[in-house]
Amino acid sequence: MISILFVCHGNICRSPMAEFVLKDMIEKQRNTPKAPSAFPEIIVASAATSTEEIGNPVHQGTRNILRRHGIDTSGKYARQMTKRDYQEYDYLIGMDQWNIRNMLRITGGDSEKKICRLLDFTDSPGDIADPWYTGDFEATYKDVFRGCQALIEKLAIRSRDKS
Repeated sequence: MISILFVCHGNICRSPMAEFVLKDMIEKQRNTPKAPSAFPEIIVASAATSTEEIGNPVHQGTRNILRRHGIDTSGKYARQMTKRDYQEYDYLIGMDQWNIRNMLRITGGDSEKKICRLLDFTDSPGDIADPWYTGDFEATYKDVFRGCQALIEKLAIRSRDKS
């Protein structure tokens, strides 16, 4: 089993977008005839580095764009990342370098090399812009989708290598 925690500043825009996009990709992967039999069980969640939005639902902009892609975010409320999450998850994936700095502060370091940015899985690493500030949820969705695609390919390869 593989566990993934997506992290952004407030856990209402980018990290829940990544959580639900990846969950949707995993579900679709499992339901295709060509799905690898060894594709791993994957647990996906998301959290914030700040306390600003704790308890709030997913931002309307994120809900709207995901709804257009047939993805529902019902029942998701922002929570803050904890030090314990470092032990609970195999991958802790931030959306930008600022998130990474805050994640390292929360965890006290990254001795197991579990912390990285989502776009680090692609061939063009970088930050995913925060639509809270840009207002461009479409651009954020495209980056999140690209990052999740690269991540799921890595996980499928990892699964085949372990077989």
